[in-house]
Amino acid sequence: MTIPPPAEIRRLAYLGTPDLAVAPLVALVEAGYEIPIVVSRPDTRRGRGGARQPSPVKAAAEARGLPVTDDLTDLDSIDLDLGVVVAYGRIIPPSTLDRLAMVNLHFSLLPRWRGAAPVERAILAGDRETGVCLMAVEEGLDTGGIYRRTVVEIDDDETLDELRARLVEIGTGQLLGALADGLGDPVAQVGEPVHAAKITPDERRIDWTRPAIDIHRQVRVGGAWTTFRDRRLKIHRTAVVDGTGRPGTIDGLTVATGDGAIELVVVQPEGKARQPAEAWRNGARPGPDDTLV
Repeated sequence: MTIPPPAEIRRLAYLGTPDLAVAPLVALVEAGYEIPIVVSRPDTRRGRGGARQPSPVKAAAEARGLPVTDDLTDLDSIDLDLGVVVAYGRIIPPSTLDRLAMVNLHFSLLPRWRGAAPVERAILAGDRETGVCLMAVEEGLDTGGIYRRTVVEIDDDETLDELRARLVEIGTGQLLGALADGLGDPVAQVGEPVHAAKITPDERRIDWTRPAIDIHRQVRVGGAWTTFRDRRLKIHRTAVVDGTGRPGTIDGLTVATGDGAIELVVVQPEGKARQPAEAWRNGARPGPDDTLV
């Protein structure tokens, strides 16, 4: 059974892994909280040489002289008031929650989009709004009560990185305010739970028979790709425009879809850097028989 947090909170454990979890850690340090331990995922092999690299949170913590571990049981021997979780990437076991109260900064309006990819799923689903919830960590996946909740509108052309940056900034302020003012009692989640599964590689390949708005959302999430003359072409930024034609056919910078058309804005041919779509078109010179597939 999880335990409630104490009224006064000064000593924190911080659990996080990717880039988006760095800003809240830095803010907590700058606000004067004691962080005697940071827990992050183990180092991973990256790059052609296969050298092991620390997670962004581990690198940020070590740069500030904070002890880092990848073993949750190291929390057992440290006197702590609260654990703060931001995109840690693992389920916290009951044995840890029985000893230490924890809160999680989650980037959705719970219970919608519980799971690994809440911001991505909100964009793909065409949600008009999302948000940030500071929630109690329980044994279930993102099932805990809510301490703070902030609603954020999603712009029609906002990319995953842009939206996520806004949510991290808002969430960081939310976290600091809650710790300073006192967490209070969490409020139970209300509504139908929706699972935010991790985006699969197949979901990143563009199907030009789909509506333009769906493809635009796919591009906004990042990693979208298609093929041109049997070589991969990544699509980094697009706009929804009027147009008709056989899906995948190219007219200037406009590509026909199953419903409407997409204007290419930023692309990346295989083996090359990102570039304006106009530069790609001028070099590739797509003809009337060329299609994106």
